[in-house]
Amino acid sequence: MKSLHSLLAAALATTALASCAQPPAEPESQRLSRELRALIGPAACTSDSQCRSLAVGAKACGGPAGYWAWSTQGVDVQRVNELAARQAEAARKEVEASGMRSNCAVTVDPGAICVAERCQLVTPATAR
Repeated sequence: MKSLHSLLAAALATTALASCAQPPAEPESQRLSRELRALIGPAACTSDSQCRSLAVGAKACGGPAGYWAWSTQGVDVQRVNELAARQAEAARKEVEASGMRSNCAVTVDPGAICVAERCQLVTPATAR
């Protein structure tokens, strides 16, 4: 009987350890962000006209969490926009479900330009 209890205890311990070893599920918005980054790629450009800024994420008070620079060169523009919309919606749902708060500051679209053959968000250093 003692060996049965030992086997049962070992099986329970193994099950408990196995369940602890599994990483928590990745939030949908993070998975979509990774997919979007891969689709955008290096954001290669030859002129400013190819560069765009893309709203991503969501703040608790509304609006995007930030912007990414990307290039229309060699990228499916419709797919980028669709994936960005899905990512933002997933982020909004996650924020709502978590009860998270934000600073409610408006995140302004900085625009994007081509610098050294890569689209970059406009900053004071890159402004022309």
